[in-house]
Amino acid sequence: MEKTLKPLSGYLALVISLLLFVAGLYLFINGVDQNTTFVILGIICFIAFAFFMKGLMIIQPNHARVLNFFGKYVGSVKDNGLFFINPLYNSQKISLRSENLQGQTLKVNDKMGNPIEIGVVMVWKVGDTYKAAFDVERYSDFVKMQSEAAVRHLAMSFPYDNLEDDHAPITLREGGEKINQILEQELTDRLSKAGIIIQEARISHLAYASEIAGAMLQRQQATAIVAARTKIVEGAVGMVDLALKKLSAENIVELDDERKAAMVSNLMVVLCGEKAAQPILNAGTLYN
Repeated sequence: MEKTLKPLSGYLALVISLLLFVAGLYLFINGVDQNTTFVILGIICFIAFAFFMKGLMIIQPNHARVLNFFGKYVGSVKDNGLFFINPLYNSQKISLRSENLQGQTLKVNDKMGNPIEIGVVMVWKVGDTYKAAFDVERYSDFVKMQSEAAVRHLAMSFPYDNLEDDHAPITLREGGEKINQILEQELTDRLSKAGIIIQEARISHLAYASEIAGAMLQRQQATAIVAARTKIVEGAVGMVDLALKKLSAENIVELDDERKAAMVSNLMVVLCGEKAAQPILNAGTLYN
């Protein structure tokens, strides 16, 4: 569990270090030819100088240091500035800045077994320095591997679209923010053991795999054409029904069943045809 430390300010230790260095240099130079005791004191001052300098630690903004003492976790320092710690402490630098991860495009099968290509982009940062330092080996590599596993699991849990699964409540293509929320939660669950905070995760690339992309495009076009034709037919039937009712209500012309059938046929051809109909004038009657 992470434990935050408040170390001593390092400015006093820096001043003492400089004084020890000057004193050691002075004693060593003046004692070489005159007094051996000065040389020994000079060496002691240099050792003390090295001791104090080893304990000085500079922490940049949005960085932290994880400290341990002979294998025992001591705490984490998240404040910024110059500090003085026990020179025997071993420190590990960890960045607390937000980082972007542009995952590689993966080829996986969706819920219906169709091969698709999917890629994500995510923003993450270290939230718990203890977990990042000691619970996983190289937390940055851990983030990359677990993010790929999360994307694969997401792709296999939902269909690409609802062409094959009409009752699917969520699809990868139309899920939008809901899919992104599920992805963020999946990544949070997987990376929490490393002390990683997921700030944002979005699908950056989504497409059918190249081997079926052409067939799926034709299928989507056919589906769109059928849907458009259905709307056209529904509208045409309504217009024909309205025309017959208007003619009958206003007594414009009396039509028997055969004439109605011919009129309906002609109107449906005109309204549902892909090209403009060319009129033909009938100088006779329907029966001649």
